[in-house]
Amino acid sequence: MESMLFASSQSPSSPSTILSTQNPNLSSTNHHRNQIFSFSFRCPLTSQSKSHPPPAVSCCASQQPNMTAPAKEAKLWGGRFEEGVTDAVERFTESISFDKALYKHDIMGSRAHASMLAKQGLISFSDKDSILEGLDQIEKQIEKGEFVWRTDREDVHMNIEAALTDLIGEPAKKLHTARSRNDQVSTDFRLWCRDAIDTIISHIKHLQVALVSLAKKNTGVIVPGYTHLQRAQPVLLQHHLLAYVEQLERDAGRLVDCRVRLNFCPLGACALAGTGLPIDRFMTSDALGFTAPMRNSMDAVSDRDFVLELLSANAIIAMHLSRIGEEWVLWASEEFGFITPSDSVSTGSSIMPQKKNPDPMELVRGKSARVFGNLVTLQVLCKGLPLAYNRDLQEDKEPVFDSVKTIIGMLEVSAEFAHNITYNHERIQKSLPAGHLDATTLADYLGIPFRTSHDIVGRAVALCVYKNCQLRELSLDELHGINKIFDEGVYDYLGVENSIKKFSSYGSTGSECVAAQLDFWVSRLDLNL
Repeated sequence: MESMLFASSQSPSSPSTILSTQNPNLSSTNHHRNQIFSFSFRCPLTSQSKSHPPPAVSCCASQQPNMTAPAKEAKLWGGRFEEGVTDAVERFTESISFDKALYKHDIMGSRAHASMLAKQGLISFSDKDSILEGLDQIEKQIEKGEFVWRTDREDVHMNIEAALTDLIGEPAKKLHTARSRNDQVSTDFRLWCRDAIDTIISHIKHLQVALVSLAKKNTGVIVPGYTHLQRAQPVLLQHHLLAYVEQLERDAGRLVDCRVRLNFCPLGACALAGTGLPIDRFMTSDALGFTAPMRNSMDAVSDRDFVLELLSANAIIAMHLSRIGEEWVLWASEEFGFITPSDSVSTGSSIMPQKKNPDPMELVRGKSARVFGNLVTLQVLCKGLPLAYNRDLQEDKEPVFDSVKTIIGMLEVSAEFAHNITYNHERIQKSLPAGHLDATTLADYLGIPFRTSHDIVGRAVALCVYKNCQLRELSLDELHGINKIFDEGVYDYLGVENSIKKFSSYGSTGSECVAAQLDFWVSRLDLNL
């Protein structure tokens, strides 16, 4: 099982990152921000199975932090101020209650920055070693739940820097050389989002695996295909399930594209204008696994396109999962009866003892709303901001943290549901005669201009409606009464089984086409089914 935490010797771009938060020492007014979540990452290229799902999101703290309230101290930026901020301002402006989720990435960035400063002769190598050792100790304290998060230190950056100063003294004061919290937070956030993308992709693959496994279990099963929620044509159930797999593949592709665009390093852009000191931004970029430094320092500190793109990709994933949820909720109803969820993914009623509800997928459908809302929040937040950094951007973290946590939960429970449903073949088979699903295949059989064949088959369907029968139950004489074009060969095209056999176009629901699609996904997902 992958380690839940970066070891100090790991590569900065290692995919086994945990993204986590821990409870701070906060006033009750900020209690609503104290929800804790963490998730670790499994490489999206490795094979996964039902027995080895991607890691779950944890919503509880392993340890409570030190709750002793230390005396207030002067702000690190307070040299030109004669008095401190009021308690109300401090409570309102703090962000440590949520941005401590970035602690690991903040420490990663500081390690890279300190190493670069030493190489460039801006600090001594002994100072660099002291800084790195101090950062290692702070990281261990945080992971053990022993670190005191202080609201008077405002955010994750100032908490770690001040703690480092307490720990090693003067060398810590040199760490912020050629760096601002503006480029620092943008760097931290990009690193966090990069790891979040890798985690989401791994969960997408797990759901794809679950759907392909479900398809393999239901070879040859025909279900009604719908348009406008009205019966349209017969399709293989495998074809139906693989349509979801295709949607999820596009979802993963959007995240991969987003990762490529976000993977540029803001560090060294400083507040907005860069610096006159001889820093090496390419060195820090390489150390953190970025493609290159961002070209424009003003863009580097003010850009949140990468966040909007991640939230947009998440919103599309949520939309797809909501559609799956809606369909499974419908298909589990008594009116459809096409699927039966196991007890392990169902809930009951507090008043009606007979009820068995597919609640997880109803919640998947419902939670899509908050993912959409998080995207809108960031769009509205950014729409009126002038260059460069503005404090408004402090509000970009919580919607992203919530979106990522929610989408991982939705993917996880959807995969769990897929592993625990049974398609009711007999009920589905009994439902197939309704709706004249073979009508379009009959129109293709006629081999005449389609609008003409459409009219002929429409009249045949009308006769079936009048007689309350199926197309294949019409006699040849009855068909001749509609049009003499029919011959004995017509019966090879009637019935859902015959219809399925006639589909042959690439990507269609024909048996050979679907078998090829299934083989493709088994190979692509590296499954042993």
